[in-house]
Amino acid sequence: MKKTTKQRLRRGILYTAFIVGIVLIAALADWSKIQSSFFNLEIAAEMWPRVFTVAAKNTIVYTFTAFAFGLVLALVLALMKRSDVKPYRWLATSYIELFRGLPALLTIIFVAFGLPIALGVNIPGGLLGQGTVGLGLVAAAYMAETLRAGIEAVPRGQMEAARSLGMPKGAAMRSIVLPQAFRIIIPPLTNELVLLIKDTSLFFVLGSTPVNKELTKFGRDLMTQKFNGTPLIVIALVYLIITLPLTRLVAQLEKRAARAR
Repeated sequence: MKKTTKQRLRRGILYTAFIVGIVLIAALADWSKIQSSFFNLEIAAEMWPRVFTVAAKNTIVYTFTAFAFGLVLALVLALMKRSDVKPYRWLATSYIELFRGLPALLTIIFVAFGLPIALGVNIPGGLLGQGTVGLGLVAAAYMAETLRAGIEAVPRGQMEAARSLGMPKGAAMRSIVLPQAFRIIIPPLTNELVLLIKDTSLFFVLGSTPVNKELTKFGRDLMTQKFNGTPLIVIALVYLIITLPLTRLVAQLEKRAARAR
């Protein structure tokens, strides 16, 4: 038997198995129970409009505050890691390795409960402040490495040319290198933003009120109340509405960067 014939036969078997599997699932599944348990339109209607005006809004706010806090801290860490002063490099490296190795949930719990219990230090802002700091500390460790890679991707000649014109190193970094570095790292930073959107689900450990629930907490509480899986399906769709445009944006940015190279 020829190789091409074998490939066609193998492909035909795989397609047949796939179709048979779909047919069996369609024939054996209890669609009425699935509909009532996961696609109950009455329960989904009860979630409107709070799923957007409260849960989705809070998720977006928590994401952007954590991202902004983490990005500022990441920039400091990236510059420290490239410093000529060894203690700065050691401190930045230790921080990055520590928070990249710890679960985000552990960091959030430590910020919200560990610091007040051990040191009497309370992060202001309630859930927003505690979540922002806890999640931002972890995000900063990842974004710092992304920023450092972006800075190092800028040709060294850019800095050397600026210095030869008499521009101080700090001004050259701020005005010439960093703007180019940020253009390079927009796709990975957008990926980090998508990850933070999903990581806000960890805020459930901080407790919540009806006005500050994020998407996952909102859906889980309603699922428990209604004893039905529909709220989780609705929440999953809302997450996709938020994240899919961002992931498509990342893909477009990566294609544009590849064409530019």
